[in-house]
Amino acid sequence: MKFASDKTKQFLVLLIKILVVGFALYFIYKQLSNDKALDFNVLLPLISDPKNIGLIVSVLFLTFANRFVEILKWKNLASVVENISLGQSTKQVLSALTLGLFTPNGIGEYAGKVLYFDRKYSGKILFLNVICNGTQVIYGLGFGTLGALSLHFIYHIIPNRVIGLIIGVLCLAALLLFLLRNVAIKGYSIKWVWAEIQKIPARIHRKNLALSFLRYLALMHQYVLLYRLFGVDLPYFELLCSISFIYLLASSLPSFQFLEFAIKGSIALYIFSLLGVNSWIVAIVAALIWFLNIVIPVLIGSYFVLQFRLKK
Repeated sequence: MKFASDKTKQFLVLLIKILVVGFALYFIYKQLSNDKALDFNVLLPLISDPKNIGLIVSVLFLTFANRFVEILKWKNLASVVENISLGQSTKQVLSALTLGLFTPNGIGEYAGKVLYFDRKYSGKILFLNVICNGTQVIYGLGFGTLGALSLHFIYHIIPNRVIGLIIGVLCLAALLLFLLRNVAIKGYSIKWVWAEIQKIPARIHRKNLALSFLRYLALMHQYVLLYRLFGVDLPYFELLCSISFIYLLASSLPSFQFLEFAIKGSIALYIFSLLGVNSWIVAIVAALIWFLNIVIPVLIGSYFVLQFRLKK
């Protein structure tokens, strides 16, 4: 009976792995086949132009850096539970990304990482993943708000009521967090979360914050270089402010990762149209960012999902 039970479990795990990879590849195929922005007739002349080689190499380097820094981040945080190798961290991050492809706001990523550790550490791994993603949210929120304020003072394209609303929401959120810090839900409270965060060694927090900042810079400059590649000549600071504001707005909306490019692209179309940037450039940059940062890592992650072995 034990043998039959093990065989059933192995079959179910195999079936789930095939379904996950199958869905991931299907979503990618459907999007690539329907996305008119990725027009290779437009891209090939740019790619083959020798004067663009430096920009293209830089974009590819930042694409690699974006995921590699995330892998280093997870290796650093996971050491609280277990020292894992760079290879193990790579496998866990890319597998989790694949699982998160068709779940709201990438929730599947949390479950994906948990599967690689002993069950007794499940809660800790989920908590560490919240910290891993939370630092990126903090940087996105901080720099996105600064970007919005800067655009407001330079171009006055953002209505005063919107700026007031952003500041008001941030202040209200901070006030609520402070007032509700001792309110517990099923034994968990903000005070409890802060106490758990303090249990993690300061050196791990410092490294996580530094790597999160580097990852944010890599992602923002992917956008900057791609817009430069397509001839957008907005001043660097103004372009960076626009991108950080767009990223803040897009990240604030609930979405699926396979639709992320569409949401960011739609918001970018509105903001950049006010700055005089052609809509086709905005659309193609959004599509390329999605392809580089989601499609390629998911294709690699699909291999790791198929190689996954359930912990006994």
